[in-house]
Amino acid sequence: MAGRSRPPHTTKAVILARGLGTRMRRADGAAPLTDAQASVADDGVKGMIPIGRPFLDYVISALADCGITDVCLVIGPEPGRIREYYGREAELTRVRVHFAIQERPFGTADAVLAAESFAAGETVLALNSDNYYPVHTLRALRELGTAGVAVFERDALLRLGNIDAERIGKFSVVRVDERGMLEQIIEKPDAARLASFGNEVYVGMNSWSLPPAIYRACRSIRPSVRGELELQDAVQFACTTLGVEFTVLRFHDSVLDLSSREDIASVGEWLRDVVPCL
Repeated sequence: MAGRSRPPHTTKAVILARGLGTRMRRADGAAPLTDAQASVADDGVKGMIPIGRPFLDYVISALADCGITDVCLVIGPEPGRIREYYGREAELTRVRVHFAIQERPFGTADAVLAAESFAAGETVLALNSDNYYPVHTLRALRELGTAGVAVFERDALLRLGNIDAERIGKFSVVRVDERGMLEQIIEKPDAARLASFGNEVYVGMNSWSLPPAIYRACRSIRPSVRGELELQDAVQFACTTLGVEFTVLRFHDSVLDLSSREDIASVGEWLRDVVPCL
């Protein structure tokens, strides 16, 4: 009997770039920035922070390195730095950049919904605009071709990147079943919850392979306590109610996080020798 055929590799990615950048706007206690960095930080557009090149250049270049050909930037309706910069198609040689409009900042699940027409019924990668992921982790998600999530071992994040122990509690952690499938997402775990995981804690950094069923899930959830439609809630709904199985890809790697002004110098140092190519 012939074996089951593998799903096709994903060629599309969605970058959630609509956030308000509240922490990035805060200047108190931050290290000195260049005038260009301060101007972008004041606007809260984290993905456009210049680190030699705009930070998003590095993110998109990593997607191109792993085989993604079409990238959709979810942005707001107002004219801005992202649309102006990435609207210049003549300067793009490896990827095509598209835009999806999220009318108001109503959460990450709402942002994913804004890119539904771009997905056109295909599985897509989805990731943050303020994180830089290792290329091989993105490639593994792309080659999965079906529902999945990349998670990162806590100690590796602390040891290899610019994320400290306090920040871990601002992300999510996951429980994985005996088959390697996603069982539960725990958002912003407190110290006691983290301790219950023992020594091996895997952290979700909002890097997903999202199947078409995610849009039904995004429409089915209610706002979180923050008053937003959260992508992790939609994924949990897809798992528990729609029966979608998310493969968990576990990595011992760093992820760079550009959430605040304090991160700019360290991220710049980590990316000093990286040359983006779009």
